[in-house]
Amino acid sequence: MARMALLAILCRHINRFSLQRAGFEVRTGAGKRCVSIPNIITLGRIMLVPIIVWAIVSSQMEVAFAVFLIAGISDAVDGFLAKRFNMTSELGALLDPLADKALLVSIYMALGIWGAIPRWIVILVVSRDIMIVAAVIVSWLFDRPVEMKPSKVSKLNTVAQVAFAALVLAALAFGFKPAPYDIILMGLVTVFTLSSVSLYLVEWLRHMSTIEAK
Repeated sequence: MARMALLAILCRHINRFSLQRAGFEVRTGAGKRCVSIPNIITLGRIMLVPIIVWAIVSSQMEVAFAVFLIAGISDAVDGFLAKRFNMTSELGALLDPLADKALLVSIYMALGIWGAIPRWIVILVVSRDIMIVAAVIVSWLFDRPVEMKPSKVSKLNTVAQVAFAALVLAALAFGFKPAPYDIILMGLVTVFTLSSVSLYLVEWLRHMSTIEAK
């Protein structure tokens, strides 16, 4: 009986440690577990993806623009809370970029299908993320995981993609012509997308070849 009780206590502490590292908070007393606030906000942003896609394909551009603004505000809020109140976690580090990419890729694909932006820019944006995900999966399969650290070019690329999507959605929602700013932003998206994926793949190849040499 004593051994079983000791084992139960040990398992409880291991589970608590794992949950806290993954981004969960453990409520003592009542014994309830809950997801941290920044992670809840991030999960909410992921759930906005089908709503904004539905709004775009249904020509409800005012709704699409409003949901896009809500998603942008939620991104800023969960980042602020995580840093200000030390709520950063491994789960949040995984979910946050996943939510951003899911939102942007879905918006670009929906706008491309709707005919609001050229399809080649959609292919460029989606292909970049597919190549990066494929590289990460390959590194995992070979037991050589590469650390995901967004570069300055990658951050600039995200800003350009967000600005271009916001401009196009605003123009469709409020009926104004985005030219010439849409052309400028589309050029920036093209340059930063090609630059960021090239830099990432170079670093990935360097990482993989270095490990093989060892």
